Amino acid sequence: MNSKQFRQRIRISLANQHLQQALDLNAERRAARRINALETLPNWRERRQRAHAVRAEVIEHLDSYLDQFTAKAGSNGVIVHRAKDAAEAIKIVLNIVGANGRSPLRKPLVAKSKSMVTEEINLNHALEKENIRVVETDLGEFIVQLRGEKPSHIITPALHLRRQDVGKIFQQKLGVEYTEDISSLTNIARKTLREVFLTADVGITGANFAVVEEGAICLVTNEGNGRMVTTLPPIHIALIGMERLVRNLDDLALMLSLLPRSATGQKLSVYTQIVHAPLANQQRHFIILDNGRSRLRNSPLKESLFCIRCGACMNACPIFREIGGHAYKSIYPGPIGSVISAGLFGSEFVPLAQASTLCGACKDACPVDIDLPKLLVRVRSNQSPVSSLQSSNTNGLSILSTFSLRMYSRLARHPRLFTLSQKFAALTSHLLSPFSQWIRLPAVTGWGYSKDFPTFASKPFRERFQNISLVPLGPSASLRINSAKGLPQTVADISSDAVTHSNMEKVERFTNELTAVHGHVHRTNNLTQSIIEFLKSREMNQIHLEPNVLDEDALTKAGITFSREPDPAIRVGVTQAQCGLADTGSVLEADGEGNPLHASLLPEIHLAALHTSRIYPSLDDAIHLVRGTKSAVFITGPSATGDIESTHTIGVHGPGEVHVFLVDD
Repeated sequence: MNSKQFRQRIRISLANQHLQQALDLNAERRAARRINALETLPNWRERRQRAHAVRAEVIEHLDSYLDQFTAKAGSNGVIVHRAKDAAEAIKIVLNIVGANGRSPLRKPLVAKSKSMVTEEINLNHALEKENIRVVETDLGEFIVQLRGEKPSHIITPALHLRRQDVGKIFQQKLGVEYTEDISSLTNIARKTLREVFLTADVGITGANFAVVEEGAICLVTNEGNGRMVTTLPPIHIALIGMERLVRNLDDLALMLSLLPRSATGQKLSVYTQIVHAPLANQQRHFIILDNGRSRLRNSPLKESLFCIRCGACMNACPIFREIGGHAYKSIYPGPIGSVISAGLFGSEFVPLAQASTLCGACKDACPVDIDLPKLLVRVRSNQSPVSSLQSSNTNGLSILSTFSLRMYSRLARHPRLFTLSQKFAALTSHLLSPFSQWIRLPAVTGWGYSKDFPTFASKPFRERFQNISLVPLGPSASLRINSAKGLPQTVADISSDAVTHSNMEKVERFTNELTAVHGHVHRTNNLTQSIIEFLKSREMNQIHLEPNVLDEDALTKAGITFSREPDPAIRVGVTQAQCGLADTGSVLEADGEGNPLHASLLPEIHLAALHTSRIYPSLDDAIHLVRGTKSAVFITGPSATGDIESTHTIGVHGPGEVHVFLVDD
């Protein structure tokens, strides 16, 4: 895609009123939610700097950490593969899928969770070419797959679509009655995809993080499809960008305190899953992908590998907020995408870096403090690792733009000539300003078709500055300035999670937080009786029950039957939570006897027993409890989505209700 094609796509986006409305709505909501969420983390600025240092350390010693991760994951029973490029990764996936189809009489079925790496290598196309059916199970990805489109945002793939668009495609492709009701559309997707989850031969996911010391991956999702894909199929494949490593569980907790807040404005995503090993009767494969990352790591764009894919820079960027993701024609759009795309994929994506005001909003929003304006300037100045393949128009500018910038550079080196040029420009702009609405200069800047041509100041800055009377600052002003400079460090030193938890008992905080994310809390001294009463109030008499949780004789006397095995027909699952988190209202579930992972996932309603003594202040304090499990998940409320018109909708692929029964010790 050259500069001319990019400008044409920008024009199309600017003329699309529906897209403009969707982008405005998304940006406003995301920005407000991010700010509100970060305010609940008093030391988030200090955490941001720590996160930057952690990412820098990992990328600096990436080869060593990759070797450690590979060895540890292998000792956990995971089959680990290394792929140098997209072709090799696709070949590995095809070999795994082809060798493990359930039936030779039908083509293999792959259930796929949202993954930017699989989009990067165009995996769906490669699978379909081999007569392998692949179904995207994230609601937004499912919608754009039905439409034959690419995602328009890394967090909200169907951001560009209205409910009417979704209703029409569901009617055309799924044969259902047309509806514009978002809850109904979500329920249609749930019913359609449930059969895919239950019959899939292979589940494919990406990974938000890979934990070196544990040999584990972390998946962060809201709908429940990620859990379905890693839990139900007999084969699970995770494709992992080689840069997604963190050193240990403490580093993971740090990243998880920033990622959901920056991405969706949540304190913790609904499902934060840590996967160590295969479940019973399951194979698990990790494919670690390079695909240009080593080249990027050894280039001036190295810092772009720090990215944790939250999408905050896109929501903050004034350019992305006007043109949307499809205008970039890259899997990775927005400020970070303009850098990564040029670094990974080649010269055709260099012009994307021109779609930036360099205002710094992306840097301010980045949870790991990547200096994106600096990287964008480096792409513009031809410092991407694949720039040698480019034509003479290497910086994405037209010939006239390049000539203009060179002339400016020469004038700026000579003060007198520069002053004269400013006066000439001011005179010219004042003469032309009444006609600015008819002046269009897309060949120079692309400014003319979306903004009025700016009017120069009547006098250059130097002349105006010379007429300003300078007032010397007194000692008190100096003191205030010095004090202000020291303030951020002082705040970081004073703030701590312990302070935020000192004003409220853990139980009360847990109750308030879970209620805020649409969960329910029941205080009880008699767990079995309370659950029996709940079931009777719903006229339910069958449950999936984890052993050693309830008085099973009392259940039988009450006419309630229970099962230990996964059964999609059972509407209620009862589990014993490993712990709770006071600051997010989350509960931890892990694999074990009676299939508690299934009990907390497949039914419509999840009932979790939690002893009050097992409530921890935060994820930082409880993250170590996942060690030694095959798979564990922190659950924060019922499954939810915001993929249709950014409207929060409860109940997708996981339970639509989560009830925690707090047992007093």
